[in-house]
Amino acid sequence: MTPQQSARKTPDTLVILFWVALALVALSFLVPAGSFDVTLDADGNRLPVELSSFELSDEGPPGTPLFNADPERTGFLNAPFEGLISGSRYSAAIGIMGFLLVIGGAFGIIMKTGCIDRGIRALISRTEKDPIVILPLLFFLFSLGGAIFGMSEETIAFVILLAPIIVRLGYDAITAVLVTFVASRVGFAASWMNPFNVAIAQGIADVPLLSGAPLRVVMWILFTLVGMAVTIWWARRVYANPESSPVHESDRYFRESEVTADTHGDFDWRDATALTLIVAGIAWVIWGVTMHQYFIPEIAAQFFTIGFAVGLLYLLPGPHRMDANHQARAFREGAASLIPAVLVVGLAKGLVLLLGGTDPDQPSVMNTILFFLASGLTHVPEMISAWLMFFVQALINFLVPSGSGQAALTMPLMAPLGDLVGVSRQITVLCFQLGDSLTNLIIPTSATLMGVLGAARIDWAIWARWILPILGIYAALALTFIGVAVAIGYS
Repeated sequence: MTPQQSARKTPDTLVILFWVALALVALSFLVPAGSFDVTLDADGNRLPVELSSFELSDEGPPGTPLFNADPERTGFLNAPFEGLISGSRYSAAIGIMGFLLVIGGAFGIIMKTGCIDRGIRALISRTEKDPIVILPLLFFLFSLGGAIFGMSEETIAFVILLAPIIVRLGYDAITAVLVTFVASRVGFAASWMNPFNVAIAQGIADVPLLSGAPLRVVMWILFTLVGMAVTIWWARRVYANPESSPVHESDRYFRESEVTADTHGDFDWRDATALTLIVAGIAWVIWGVTMHQYFIPEIAAQFFTIGFAVGLLYLLPGPHRMDANHQARAFREGAASLIPAVLVVGLAKGLVLLLGGTDPDQPSVMNTILFFLASGLTHVPEMISAWLMFFVQALINFLVPSGSGQAALTMPLMAPLGDLVGVSRQITVLCFQLGDSLTNLIIPTSATLMGVLGAARIDWAIWARWILPILGIYAALALTFIGVAVAIGYS
């Protein structure tokens, strides 16, 4: 299956949201509104909602109007605008939308400088005499990139760059995809600070940003070590018997193609300084979150500062210089690349408003849905409920492969549902990030996966058969960590 065929068969996320909106409107004419009693502690903080306090409204199903000028009740045609402007600087949708645009722009500058690309190439050239050393190291670096700044689509370019090199070293295109795309998705799934899934989900769920890091760091280390071991096993197997690779024939293209000249220059002092600035900036973000409880506005400003500092460095005269106009375009293009995710965040919030919002003490269809879902899980052990959340997120990811989009779509429902069945919001976020990210290794609706396979000249059916056992290993690890989280009261 080619990327073009996948695009024709798969409806756009906005189309999916439209049909979901129609379904929710129909639901509002069938399901009565309901509410819960809300109690506060001595400090004025809201206590967990009790299922027994639920009460149906006497007015019956509220019904969603086609258009409504009253901002207290969202009409079907009002939902896009109301969703886009809802929330505050600290929450969905407006705060998270601004967060995405600023971070996208900052990383747009960083990626356009080419410092990461040249750093990877320099690393490969220095270890070329012992290539089996560089492969697990590459896996580690791309996993780290996925964990820290959500590297995903960028791996397509790296596959184009690295696949010919790795094949000529005696391995195959699957190895190239392993150390780039798979590594980044593993880091994405087990991340403790990814701004595009963990941070957004925590923001929507009203969980302190980047909290719960210790368990996630342990999970990331184990996930990455497993991936490195798989990479070494597969690379040695292919090196010993190239014909055993299922892509041996298609790799002929890389084996026989000419080596293209390097048009990007060498890794130099400026690139090394830029990477140092990025590492120092990430340490600053971690310090701010852990020591001063920085939230969405502060973290967005910190990432902007990292991009700004790197940009200033590349204004200096010398090789790889980027002028101010070039950097401005890079910022704009980086922010523009996240506009689809921004729209999904805002429009998904509009879907929540169609059901009356998420305030538990205000009558809404959302509260009624949550009550009946939670009632069905009342006698189900907490661990089983958490595992079911993981599988539900994995299924939803087939239709909504965007991490930020899926967070915006599912967390408004999953977070309060977790409250009602005894699953902490931190565990709910953990189920989301694992369910969202791991299935992107195989689903043909992922544009990034299909782009990577196209660049590596690997047929999707061949890839699906090869990756399925690996995905099974990671799913088992995910369920184990979710079980540990439940057992230790992860919050």
